[in-house]
Amino acid sequence: MKERLQKLISAAGLCSRRQAEGWITAGRVTVNGRVAVLGERADPGVDRVEIDGKPLKAPERHYYILLNKPAGYVTTLSDPEGRPVVTDLLREIPARLYPVGRLDYNTEGLLLLTNDGALAHHLAHPRHEVEKTYLVRLRGHLSDEDRSRLQNGVVLEDGPTAPARVARVRLSGQHTWLEITIHEGRNRQVRRMCEAIGYPVSRLKRIRLAFLDLGRLGAGEYRHLSKEEVNRLHSL
Repeated sequence: MKERLQKLISAAGLCSRRQAEGWITAGRVTVNGRVAVLGERADPGVDRVEIDGKPLKAPERHYYILLNKPAGYVTTLSDPEGRPVVTDLLREIPARLYPVGRLDYNTEGLLLLTNDGALAHHLAHPRHEVEKTYLVRLRGHLSDEDRSRLQNGVVLEDGPTAPARVARVRLSGQHTWLEITIHEGRNRQVRRMCEAIGYPVSRLKRIRLAFLDLGRLGAGEYRHLSKEEVNRLHSL
């Protein structure tokens, strides 16, 4: 099937579509030996597409992985302090995967990783307001007033947070357990919200991302998303 050249080049993992358009305009791309023009389409199964005289690779296979991240791992791809990174848990996946959002070193739970840059960008964009739900254990007993403060938004050093949903609040000894749902993606946001109203977080675990949950995955385990799940993520 014929596709626009910039889409084929991007799908091969060489660059973004915008960069590919620049390559085409600069005359670096040929189709069947002829210099291509912007807007042209080609079928990689039939046409010979070359960039700077080199054949275009087959499109990169995309992987979509749902990982139950244990505490004690960082979500960067490398760590100058030598701490374990989440991709250490995915060595069997033959691709360079990137986390969609981050969980800090001590935070557990649901982490999506993929090599599909378009989907990662889609999910991270603020306008889509993708919901993330966390199981939180706080030190101290959360009052009704402070629960309302979490729900209505908390003023942090980088500005007020959007309203959150707080559910399943229960007391356990000197701690409070609750579920909190946010749709922003600020650094360490849940921890900072709770600390800002006087409740240090002693455990934090992301249990849902949009419609995805951990299911029966144990700590350090992962699964591939189904085609239907990937399509639903694209439609958020």
